[in-house]
Amino acid sequence: MANIYKNAKVDLTTNTVTTVYTVPSNSRAILKSMYVSEDTGNADSITVVLFAGDPASADSFSLFKTKGIGANATEQLITEPIVMMENEVLQVTAATANRLHVTLSVLEINRD
Repeated sequence: MANIYKNAKVDLTTNTVTTVYTVPSNSRAILKSMYVSEDTGNADSITVVLFAGDPASADSFSLFKTKGIGANATEQLITEPIVMMENEVLQVTAATANRLHVTLSVLEINRD
C-alpha cells in the first residue's frame, strides 16, 4: 500500500463539464483542498459535482452549485477532507470559458 500525493490542475477554457480527477480502480483518495482562481478581472461562477462512478450512469452529488468567484480572486472551496472511493469522478463546470483555473490537492491511497 502506498500513499501518493498528487495535484490536478485544470484551466477551464470552455464552459462545458470538465473532469478534474478520477480515482483509480485500485485506490481510494482524500481530497485535501481545492482552489479556484479567476484571472481575467471578471467575476464568474463554478459548479463542482462528485459522481459515484462513471458520470454517464452514476449518481451525482453536488458539492458546489453555481459558486461565485470574484474578479481576480481565489477561493478555497474544499477546506475539509473529502474521501473518494474507487472509480469516483470529480467534475467542474465554469459559467464562462477562459476565466477560471482549478487546483486540487489529493492523497491517493493505492492498495497495490
